[in-house]
Amino acid sequence: MSNEKKRVLTGDRPTGLLHLGHFVGSIQNRLVMQEKFECYFIIADLHTLTTKPQKSDIYKLREFTHQMVLDYLACGIDPKKCVLFLQSAIPAVYEMNLIFEMLISLNRLTGLPSLKEMAKNAHLDAESIPFGLIGYPVLQTADILMPRAHFVPVGKDNEAHIELARDIARRFNHYYGELFPLPEPILSQTPTLVGTDNKGKMSKSANNTIFLCDDEKTVEKKVRSMYTDPNRIRADQPGTVEGNPVFLYHDIFNPQKEEVKELKQRYQEGKVGDVEVKQKLSFAINQFLSPIREKRQHLQADKGKVEEILYEGTEKMREVAEATVKEMRSAIGLNGAWNKICRIARERKKLQEG
Repeated sequence: MSNEKKRVLTGDRPTGLLHLGHFVGSIQNRLVMQEKFECYFIIADLHTLTTKPQKSDIYKLREFTHQMVLDYLACGIDPKKCVLFLQSAIPAVYEMNLIFEMLISLNRLTGLPSLKEMAKNAHLDAESIPFGLIGYPVLQTADILMPRAHFVPVGKDNEAHIELARDIARRFNHYYGELFPLPEPILSQTPTLVGTDNKGKMSKSANNTIFLCDDEKTVEKKVRSMYTDPNRIRADQPGTVEGNPVFLYHDIFNPQKEEVKELKQRYQEGKVGDVEVKQKLSFAINQFLSPIREKRQHLQADKGKVEEILYEGTEKMREVAEATVKEMRSAIGLNGAWNKICRIARERKKLQEG
């Protein structure tokens, strides 16, 4: 990868299979970014410990990580164009996290608007929020600054986390000398993909997803049960297209724009039933997923390929991260005391041996 390119850090927690919402919200943007930037895609398994520290949950991370990398590769993430790595296998991230914790106040962290939402999603009250969850954005800062990323793609709700990363980088640079660029957010212009039940965004926990690895029959079954216009009882009644999930999905996944336009018109006039609209949506989604499924099956058959790719990417990231930490320690002056101790101890040993 060219050193002249700007660097990007982004990734996901390995909490399960990826779905259409992930593709629309992030993966399709990463396919573009890997052509333009020096990209670092993190499998952020340490972040899952903030809400799921039990051993049973940690064991699941191994399979979730494998499945997530399969989904990435099947969608077109190219390990020759990016660094795909496992967060917990980078020793430097632990040291960076500790140092950065010294540069930010507790009030600053607890003031982040996302903290309450994260605690709520994890079913935690004020008395049971772990320190790690409060410090989640500091570890996120270490992720971002390890490769000294210039850009971080985020949704509007996480923009405050990037501002905190900028604050930490700014403070480090002020205390110890210019080392880190101030990372800038790349705000997603893609709207959140609504779930098949039309009750919020597509989410595995809400059981309203279409996974990237779902087979044709599963897609058809899920589309048949999709929410449409609740006020439309019969096919000959005019229906509403705006905000109707079936047509939102048609707009995104059906490349036959004239067909979509005609379906919308007929639906509004009461000249087409939900069955036909959903059948054509199933066909469109299955056409979209077909090459992803095929590539995924090919990768699954190549035993050890996923692990090889993740190993090589993680080794590359280790080198990058170690170089960053080495410069950090030098800038702070932490190496000085240890180097002096080593020098004096060696000299004393030589004298004793002489």
